[in-house]
Amino acid sequence: MAVGAVGGLDWLVRGSDLPALVEDGTGQGQAALAAGLGLLAQRDLSFSQMLKVDRQLRSLGQDGLERGGLAPLRLAVLGSASLDHLLPGLRVAGVRHGFALEIFRGEYGQYWHEIMDADGPLRAFAPDAVLLALDAGHLVGEGVDPAGEVRLEETFARLREGWATLIGATGAQVIQQAALPRLPALMGGNEHRLAGSPAHLVAAFNRRLRGEADAAGVDVLALDEAAAADGLAVWHDRVLWLKARQEVSPLAAQHYGELAMRLVAARRGRSAKCLVLDLDNTLWGGVIGDDGLEGIALGQGSPEGEAFLAFQRHVLGLMERGVILAVCSKNDEANALLPFEKHPDMLLRREHITAFLANWDDKATNLRRIAERIGIGLDALVFVDDNPFERELVRQTLPMVRVPEMPEDAAFYAERLARAGYFEALALTQEDAGRTALYAARAAREAARAQATDLGAYLAGLDMVLEWQRVDSLGLARAAQLTAKTNQFNLTTRRYTQAQLAALIDDPHALVLQFRLRDRYGDNGVIAIVVATPGADETDVLVLDAWLMSCRVLGRGVEAACLAVLAQAARAMGARALDGLYLPSGRNGMVRDHYAGLGFARLAGAGEEAAGATRWRFDLAGRDGAAELAGAIRIVPEPGA
Repeated sequence: MAVGAVGGLDWLVRGSDLPALVEDGTGQGQAALAAGLGLLAQRDLSFSQMLKVDRQLRSLGQDGLERGGLAPLRLAVLGSASLDHLLPGLRVAGVRHGFALEIFRGEYGQYWHEIMDADGPLRAFAPDAVLLALDAGHLVGEGVDPAGEVRLEETFARLREGWATLIGATGAQVIQQAALPRLPALMGGNEHRLAGSPAHLVAAFNRRLRGEADAAGVDVLALDEAAAADGLAVWHDRVLWLKARQEVSPLAAQHYGELAMRLVAARRGRSAKCLVLDLDNTLWGGVIGDDGLEGIALGQGSPEGEAFLAFQRHVLGLMERGVILAVCSKNDEANALLPFEKHPDMLLRREHITAFLANWDDKATNLRRIAERIGIGLDALVFVDDNPFERELVRQTLPMVRVPEMPEDAAFYAERLARAGYFEALALTQEDAGRTALYAARAAREAARAQATDLGAYLAGLDMVLEWQRVDSLGLARAAQLTAKTNQFNLTTRRYTQAQLAALIDDPHALVLQFRLRDRYGDNGVIAIVVATPGADETDVLVLDAWLMSCRVLGRGVEAACLAVLAQAARAMGARALDGLYLPSGRNGMVRDHYAGLGFARLAGAGEEAAGATRWRFDLAGRDGAAELAGAIRIVPEPGA
C-alpha cells in the first residue's frame, strides 16, 4: 500500500478509535495517558487524525509526555525548503517509538549559518539528533549543468564540513536526507548520457551519499528508496512545491516522520531483536494438525506454497543478519515440529529457532515465557500471526510487543514485515550475524544452571575466560552499537558515535575497553564496554563515563572481573582512584547498587544533575580485592601485553 492520503502505515491498525490524551498529574491520570500513548503507537492515522493527535501532544507539553512514559529527545530539523508541515508527523512518530520530541525548526534556507554559528540558537538547543532535509534542486541544481560533476564534489565537501561540525560541536546523531528524485528525466532511460542532467546528478548524489555518510558516522534517511517503492507522486506534489516550497508532500509527513524516527530509535537501541512466529497459515498454508505433512501448502508447484516459501526465505535472511527467531503456536508440539524436521521444502529448521513453544496456552502467556527464556525484554519482540483475534489479544495484553497487521495473501507477508521497519539497523557486526548461536548457547547454560544444586560448582564448570583489550578501529563499530543498544545494564546510558569513540581512542589520557567472555558452551561475544576519562578537577582520578554490559552474562561474577582489569589499567596510567557514575534513565534501575556491590564508597554530595544520580569512588592504592571477586573467571592479559 502506498502512503498517500490514507496514511500508508499499513502494518499498523487503522486509527478509528483514538483516545483523548489527558494528563491530570495524578497516578491514575498518568496511567491513562500512558495507555493512550501506547494505543496511538499501534495506530495508522489519517492525515486529519495525525493533525488532531499532534495538537493533543503539544497541549500536553514536554513534562506531561514524559510523565506518560516517553523519553525526552531534542531533535533539530534544518533544511533548504519549508519544514513546518513535517513536524506533526515527526512528533507523532516520536510517540510511536517512545520519544517525547522537543523540536528545533531551522529558519528557511538558513541551515548552514545555523550549523556554523558557535553562539547561535542551535548550539544553545543542544540537540540529541539533527535531521538535514536538503531539497534535490539545492543539492544538484534545477537545470542542465555541464559542470555538474564539479558541483557534486563541492556539495559533498560542504556536507562533510557540516557533518563534522555538528558531530564535533554537539555530539548529536546526524541524519542526512537523501535527495528526493523529483527532477524529471530529459533522455528517458538514457539519462546518464546527458552531461549535467539534473535527474542523473540526483541519482549520482544518492549513490555516493551512502559511502560518504558511512565514513562520517552519519545516518541516511532513504527518501529515494521510499519514492521508488511507493511512487514519486505519493511523496512529492509539484503544485505544493511551486506554491509553498514543500518538497515532501504533507500527506506523506507521517511516513516521513516514521522513517526518520526509526533511525533515531535504532541509534538508541530500540529496534526489535526477536521475531516470534505463528505456524499454521503463517509459515505454511493450512493446519498441520488437520492437514498433515502432505496437506500443507509449502514449496514450489503452487502460488500459495511459493508465497510461504518466500516468507520463510525472508525470515531466514533476518536470522542470518542477527534477528533471533522464536515460535509461538497453539498446537501439539509433536505436530508443530513435523514440518521443521521432515518437510523437504521447509527452509526454516528447528536449529534456527531459539525458543520453540507449541502448546494450548494463550499466546500472551507464551510470549512472556519466550522473552524470559531468551533473556530479553518484551519490547524486543515482534509477533507475527495471520489470525486477527490473536494479534489483537496480544496488543491489548502486551502493548509493548510489536504486532504488525498481516495481509490476507501470504504473497505480501515479507513485504509487509520489511515495511514495518521493526528491525531497523544502522550497522552489521560479526556479533550480529552470530546472535542466534549466542542466545541458543545462553539457553543451554540456563538449562544447566537450573539443574545445578551448587552455584559455585556450576560457575566453575563453565570454564569462563574473560578476554579484554583497548577498543581499536576494528572494534569501533561494535562498541558504538553496544552504547546505542544497551539500556538496562548501562550505568549512564550515554551514547557514543563512532567518531566520538575514535577521538577517545586517540586520547592517551582516556581508557576505552572492550570485554569478551568465552565458556565451554561457546563465545558470548563482546559483552561489556567501559569508557573512562580524567576527572575535571582531579586529573589522577579516572571517571567511568560509561559502563555497560550484556544482561546475558549477569550473575557470573563478570562485573568484578571487569573491575579487576579496570583497576590494573588505571594504575598503569597513574590513576589513584576510579569514580563511577550512576545516572538513572528509567530503564537502568537494575544497576542502581552496582558500584556499592563492588566495594565503591559513595561520595556524599557528588551526584550529577539528574534526580537520583550518584557518584562512587574506588581507591586503587593497595586494592586487589576485585581480582579475588572474579572467582571462577580466568582473566586473559591484553593482547600484546
